[in-house]
Amino acid sequence: MTSQGLGTGLPAAAQARMAEIKASGTWGSALTVGEFTAIKAVGFEPAGQVFGAAVFNIGYPGGSSCPTYGEGGNRGYGTAVYTEISGSGSSAAFGPMVNAMYAARKKAIDRMSAECAALGGHGIVGVSLDIGPFPGGGVEFRAIGTAIRAPGGGRLRVPFTSDLSGQDFAKLIMAGVVPVCLVLGISIGVRHDDWLTRGQSRWTVGNVEIGGYTELVNRTRQDARNELMLDVSRVSADGVVIQRTDLRVGEHECHGRPGAHDHVAEVTMIGTAIARFAAERPAAERPSLAVLSLDPERRRAARAGVGRLGTAAVGDAVPDLRDAQELSHEADEEPQ
Repeated sequence: MTSQGLGTGLPAAAQARMAEIKASGTWGSALTVGEFTAIKAVGFEPAGQVFGAAVFNIGYPGGSSCPTYGEGGNRGYGTAVYTEISGSGSSAAFGPMVNAMYAARKKAIDRMSAECAALGGHGIVGVSLDIGPFPGGGVEFRAIGTAIRAPGGGRLRVPFTSDLSGQDFAKLIMAGVVPVCLVLGISIGVRHDDWLTRGQSRWTVGNVEIGGYTELVNRTRQDARNELMLDVSRVSADGVVIQRTDLRVGEHECHGRPGAHDHVAEVTMIGTAIARFAAERPAAERPSLAVLSLDPERRRAARAGVGRLGTAAVGDAVPDLRDAQELSHEADEEPQ
């Protein structure tokens, strides 16, 4: 997830907005009060809200054939049924669409990072990635977050990006870990609805597992996770904290067998790659907390017990204090 020429190449409207923010001396953000105080506690401050977008036309998504019957055929019931995933390169898979989704998201994230660099930020927290139809045609990919900076810190070659909240970001810094960048894992799987799958999905068979659907979602999830981990290794991070996993399942007309259908599963995993920069700080020992009872009888009994016990050990004080409380309660119940 690298970017070249951060801070340059922004659209004219974005450059004007960055100049206006810097000239005003103020900043905007999508942070809550809790997030703002959390990042301040670890030495950071908001630099401004940043945004990136890309509109793509998906001309050829792939999936032009059936994973079992190809583009047509009269195979019988003994035909093996396969689940094809986008990473396989098969014409039945949706590899071209997945590649376009990676490219579009990367462009949106890079443009958001460029705005962060233009504001003198060191990174972005609370990034939200959205996708939606564009009115003029195509699909719009959007990335929006809050740029933050450490006052007095040196300029980074590439600002970090993260979908972590302000509180989670502060916890990472306190643990000696820093966000590296957003990482993605996307996969689309497709499987033909064969006679066994159709039979298992009828209500007359009772409560049984639909093996074909199980294989479809499991293989697609595994492929998305593999792609995510490849993204983590590309940025030389130590690991990833996954914030979001989405699964969408649909069906379409089978391209190889008229009247039949193929089921399609799409899995998207989004997380923040992280790397350790320092040893974890030992947790500070908290001071003891004094608790004052609101019951006057308990307070009276406690004072009496402590006065009588003097410097007795704590282990011996507990039963004596209990006795003092009982004596005090009995004395209060005696008639005056």
